[in-house]
Amino acid sequence: MPELRKLRWPATAVGLDVLGRLRHLAAGALRTGRPLALWREPGADHPRLLVARSLEAAFTGLPPALDAQAPAGFAFFPFRDSDHNPALFLPADVTYDVAEPETVAVSAAANDIVPGLAAWMAAPTVETLAWHRSQQPAPHAATEAEYTALVSEGVAAIENKEVVKVVTSRAARRPLPPGFDAFGAFVELMEKYPRAFVSLVSVPSVGTWLGATPEVLAEVTADGTFHTMALAATQPLTAEVTPRTAIWRQKEIEEQALVARYIVSCFKQLRLREYHETGPRTVIAGQLLHLRTDFEVNLKHVPFPNLGTDMLRLLHPTSAVGGMPKQAAMEFIQQHEGYDRAYYSGFLGPVNVAAPGVARLYVNLRCLQLRADEAVLYAGTGLTVDSDPEREWQETQMKLQTVSAVLMRNED
Repeated sequence: MPELRKLRWPATAVGLDVLGRLRHLAAGALRTGRPLALWREPGADHPRLLVARSLEAAFTGLPPALDAQAPAGFAFFPFRDSDHNPALFLPADVTYDVAEPETVAVSAAANDIVPGLAAWMAAPTVETLAWHRSQQPAPHAATEAEYTALVSEGVAAIENKEVVKVVTSRAARRPLPPGFDAFGAFVELMEKYPRAFVSLVSVPSVGTWLGATPEVLAEVTADGTFHTMALAATQPLTAEVTPRTAIWRQKEIEEQALVARYIVSCFKQLRLREYHETGPRTVIAGQLLHLRTDFEVNLKHVPFPNLGTDMLRLLHPTSAVGGMPKQAAMEFIQQHEGYDRAYYSGFLGPVNVAAPGVARLYVNLRCLQLRADEAVLYAGTGLTVDSDPEREWQETQMKLQTVSAVLMRNED
């Protein structure tokens, strides 16, 4: 990784704690019209911040390469790439790791913004942050009648053998409470969901997205392990229903098995047989339970140096957010869903930021899009031939509660 220049915080920042410094840097990025990403990885003690030097530097047409020689940055990819929702890779021009609280790192490519960055760091603090807003109209929010009708269409498509599985979704719109603070909501999500990947991404014209997702899409670790997961099936976590006591219906077992089979089919396309499969097991994600199967490959023991990159391109969008067969399911969604998912069910996460060769990309679930006076929330359900429309509506209601909790809490 190229040598980074380290800027020390000025004396004027002595009174700011680490979260205050994160907020201060975010304010500078927003004030100067730059893209930024804040995130906290599952189980981590500290969040990180990344700022790209310009919007132009963030556009990309292809998924990032998951290898040690690839550029460092933060991926933010839509469900379906389009002019309205471009694929983005924010280069790691400016980074702040709360684990190293006294310095801000600047890449060699961004040396020209050092004077401006030093001015941000010394500027007075601001109370209100002006987050970037999307230029696109808000999506249609489906009523219960509309969504249950969509589920019925999906089940009919499965019965007619047009698809084996399809994942339907919907948007919901909620007013922002007075004085809503997206940075404060990010901090609250970190505290509320320690096992989730919590993120706040804000890009000029693209908009601002906040979320707490439980699902890994593709991960390459420092010890040379590739990891992905099949996560599907949902029921509420209660005092009586826990991972030890949960009982799953045949519909949910089948739904999860289809996602796992899809991952195995991707390995087969690459002619890879040396993978380790664990599960399915019941796991907690917020106030919900899911079935999860983990897949790992030791990259040191297989002749596939580009496995992470190749699997990422095969996996997205996975059958957990689209369906099977992929093309038929995507066509059904395009024709019947009735709104643009944008970055919901896309993927996001850091590549080579923590260290060369370390990448962690997550499916963008349990998220909301922040607009001028409202939040747009998203949720979906995987359908099989046994799906019941009313139960699927209730499942989306449960999933919406994960991130909508910060809207209600901000009202208190």
